Amino acid sequence: MKSIVQPTFFFLDYETFGVSPAQDRPCQFAGVRTDKNFNIIDEPLVIYCQPPNDYLPHPEACLITGITPQTAVSFGLSEPKFIAKIHAQLSIPGTCAVGYNNIKFDDEVTRYTLYRNFYDPYGWSWQNGNSRWDLLDVMRACYALRPTGMEWSTNAEGNVSFKLEHLSVVNNIEHKNAHDAMADVIATIELAKKLKDAQPCLFNYLFTYRNKNKLISLIDVESLKPLVHVSGMFGTDRSNISWIVPIAWHPKNKNTIIAIDLAHDPQPLFDLNVEALLERLYTRHSDLRPDELPVPIKLIHLNQCPVLAEAKTLRPEDEERLGINRQLCWNNLKKIQTRLNVREKLTALYADKSKYESSQDVDSALYEGFFSPSDRSIMDIIRLTTPENLSNLDIQTTDNRIKSLLFRYRARNFPNTLTDAEQKQWHIYRRNYFKTSMPNYMINLEKLAIKYQNNEKKLTILKSIYLYVKLLIS
Repeated sequence: MKSIVQPTFFFLDYETFGVSPAQDRPCQFAGVRTDKNFNIIDEPLVIYCQPPNDYLPHPEACLITGITPQTAVSFGLSEPKFIAKIHAQLSIPGTCAVGYNNIKFDDEVTRYTLYRNFYDPYGWSWQNGNSRWDLLDVMRACYALRPTGMEWSTNAEGNVSFKLEHLSVVNNIEHKNAHDAMADVIATIELAKKLKDAQPCLFNYLFTYRNKNKLISLIDVESLKPLVHVSGMFGTDRSNISWIVPIAWHPKNKNTIIAIDLAHDPQPLFDLNVEALLERLYTRHSDLRPDELPVPIKLIHLNQCPVLAEAKTLRPEDEERLGINRQLCWNNLKKIQTRLNVREKLTALYADKSKYESSQDVDSALYEGFFSPSDRSIMDIIRLTTPENLSNLDIQTTDNRIKSLLFRYRARNFPNTLTDAEQKQWHIYRRNYFKTSMPNYMINLEKLAIKYQNNEKKLTILKSIYLYVKLLIS
């Protein structure tokens, strides 16, 4: 008889050498597996990753984490070994990968690192009963919809702070080393535990409705059914919440709905043509003239665990607390119901070529398209090939990214597999990168050294970075 897979949570956190998952590199990872009640059931995984020799770590990131490139080199694994250990954990059947802001950041770090090392960037999150979840939006939803039982911290502007370190302090959760991966993971587990105890119904609802198929059951585009939506895109001054109405399915992405934010006047959607809407959509609100209303459109990606709920979930007493005008939203919905041709206009808006620009750098080209099954098989072969045999591979691919990725994979991780001509090619590539990047990099490093000249700890980190970079380019 087939055994039943017991679902588990795998709480995770990366520390990185920069803020871009596509262009920067991980330096530390921590992961802890728990059961459904957040009891730790396996040994924690804490590992460092060595930075490649064609990359400059951002000093600001090192100052935040306290991790210098020398630490990562001394204690770290090569990137292929680093991501192999992470992938093994994420791929255990029944795993729900969860973190704090992981959907927008940590999961992207995972995807790009898997991509650079010839793994399937996506399978870990949906195959074998696996899934992912993000506690950041869960906490935002808790504050907006069912705030009792948790403590909330406000920032200097008077808005609630959803930073993990701030929520930990006010909820009496030990979090001594914020921005240490393991400390962040433990704090996230404790926060999840407290939230589940305080608001079990909300917690279980949001966990169940993290799933794309469950979310689809809420959406009724034809009848213009309004929903509550929680998202950081609304901003903390709006408590990250609004009523929205799904108006159409995205013509290019089956996992995305086009929604209208009911807190804003929909008049621009009626008055402007597609070209004018597109221009205004990509204009910052602060740059609009006083007589120009913002375009109240929001894309909701159902495969990114968005928080959606029935409109009635937002209670009258919470509307007042959050400053949400129910009557205004309902009036805006009525306007939309009388102008249904706006659906065709918005579908046409997103049917046009998007403003997404293709990446000129293969390391950042993950989203340039899916790999074909045959190319996927070739990437598996590359990954499973021993280093000494990499140079002997005779591969024919339809996707040009693979050969470029393979060259960089060998140059960064197995430089002794390069021919003389390839070594020269890599040397020229690195020289051009440093020639372009170094002037501004050193100016920034000097500015930071002046800024922190009286902070011995930070100055020591900056000196370490300087010595590392000096050795890197020598």
